[in-house]
Amino acid sequence: MVNRTLISTKLAELADRVARVRACRTSTEAELKGDRNAAELVAFNLMLAVQICADIASHLIADEGWSVARTIGEGFARLEEHQVIPSDVAVALRNAVGLRNVVAHGYAGVDLALLHLAATRGVDDLDSFARSIAGWVLKQA
Repeated sequence: MVNRTLISTKLAELADRVARVRACRTSTEAELKGDRNAAELVAFNLMLAVQICADIASHLIADEGWSVARTIGEGFARLEEHQVIPSDVAVALRNAVGLRNVVAHGYAGVDLALLHLAATRGVDDLDSFARSIAGWVLKQA
């Protein structure tokens, strides 16, 4: 059975991280390249937002007794298989794991063009994820 309190708390954390990305992002990629503080705040909050999504996926998979996901991306695929999130959201989040890994592990630096795209368009995928999770949890009641 899904721990609704835990999922609700995680969704609130996700909303906060997405709001921070929106507050710190710049209008253009060039502005982001010129503002190291904004770039770092956006990268950090996006990384945490994707991690929160991964945590939610892991909790739902465990709570429902579905087969274990061996990777973060596979966790989003598992949610798609069980019709918790739509296919486009699953694909977007699997792609977002790459950005999360670059930020979290410091691989060769963050591509600021990709970071700007994630901060402007990718946050919509995070919102869609949150709405899908909330809707699915409500149906389970």
